[in-house]
Amino acid sequence: MSRFLHAALALGLGVVASGCAMLEPTLPEAQPAIPAQWPLPAMTPPAAVTSTEVEPAAAADIGWRDFFTDAKLEELIARALANNRDLRVAVLNVQRTRELYRIQRADRVPTISAEGALVRQGGDAPVTESYTANLAVTQFELDLWGRVRNLSESALQRYFAEEEARRSTQLALIAEVAYVYLTLAADQEQVRLAEATLQTREEALALTRKRHEFGAVSALDVYQSRTLTEGARAESARFAGRVAEDLNALNLLVGGQAPAELLPASFADQVSGLDPLPPGLPSEVLLRRPDILQAERYLRASNANIGAARAAFFPSITLTGAVGAASDEMSTLFDAGTGTWSVIPRVSVPIFEGGRLRANLGAATADRDIALARYEGAIQQGFREVADALALTATLAQQRVALEQLVDAAKRAEELSVARYEAGRDSYLTRLEAQRTLYVAQQALIATRLAEQNNRITLYKVLGGGWQERTP
Repeated sequence: MSRFLHAALALGLGVVASGCAMLEPTLPEAQPAIPAQWPLPAMTPPAAVTSTEVEPAAAADIGWRDFFTDAKLEELIARALANNRDLRVAVLNVQRTRELYRIQRADRVPTISAEGALVRQGGDAPVTESYTANLAVTQFELDLWGRVRNLSESALQRYFAEEEARRSTQLALIAEVAYVYLTLAADQEQVRLAEATLQTREEALALTRKRHEFGAVSALDVYQSRTLTEGARAESARFAGRVAEDLNALNLLVGGQAPAELLPASFADQVSGLDPLPPGLPSEVLLRRPDILQAERYLRASNANIGAARAAFFPSITLTGAVGAASDEMSTLFDAGTGTWSVIPRVSVPIFEGGRLRANLGAATADRDIALARYEGAIQQGFREVADALALTATLAQQRVALEQLVDAAKRAEELSVARYEAGRDSYLTRLEAQRTLYVAQQALIATRLAEQNNRITLYKVLGGGWQERTP
């Protein structure tokens, strides 16, 4: 009988190996309908022109420690990766999904258990005892149609998808820490500008009041000067509040109190760097983004579920068997001649399920189609994010250059307006307007510098960079 069992198991394994995946449909090909190349803007700044030596997928391979050039920011990112609670939840979700996959994978192998029993029977007849000891296999399904294998494959793909979700969370966290760090630096710069402007206007107000006492200017000049002074005071308080909010946001991302020595001392123009994209960079580099890979894994998991739903239409065979020993005496339980065995094959053929099986297959197919649409949508969304960042690369650089020239011109105009006012050639209103123009231009320049830095980080993130610490 032992040879019969071996032959049956070999036959079953052969059938399983030959028919496991035959009911799973071919994975549908995504049709995202995006261009093969990026829509680079017509007006490209000189910094965006590079040689062909740049690797097409360089952004995704650049480690975040090599991308950021500010040592303080790098340390804050490291602390965030170690302590941020959202990232910790993402890591734990990966561990949980891995264990769920291992549970599902366990159905592909027999479960063997050791059993021992004592049976005592009595009544009108004398009391009898029997002892048994067995190694048993219970309800092991012969995977003739690939149902168990497809369910295991679906769980595996969901485990991979959760790992991509963790990487995506890491990318978002690194970018968010950089955004908040730069915003804090920019708001601190705005506070310094507002305080310097406030001091200048307080001095001008004091001088105007003295001149009013001597009758050199009217009360209107005093109130106009006071208007600008109080406006600068309000701006200083507003940006001080934004600095406090930025600190709170940074502490939340880091997972604790950010040390004062790691806060930005000034608003630098270059805390990050990314080699510009070469002209022929294909849009296929998007497929390396973790959110797109996550959508692909869910598509594969849904496709495997269709195979499991199809297999439910066919008969299922389960085996229950045991091999061991039985005896009336405990002392002779394992003696020669006490061996026993049993094999109980069970065949289940679906005949009438009330439409449950067809509905289950229809739901699995709909889930696959939904996953395909989300996969295509993720590719389209990724393409748009990269295209937007590329377009802003040119326009923000042009804005910054124009605002730098505007600030220079506004400074010169403000100096001339002061000189002409003191010489009595222009009204005080002209001087106030020149001061207001200069202050607004300086604020706009800081905001544009921040937007340019943030856009560089965004381009790095949307190209899939930031999931590894060092460049290979």
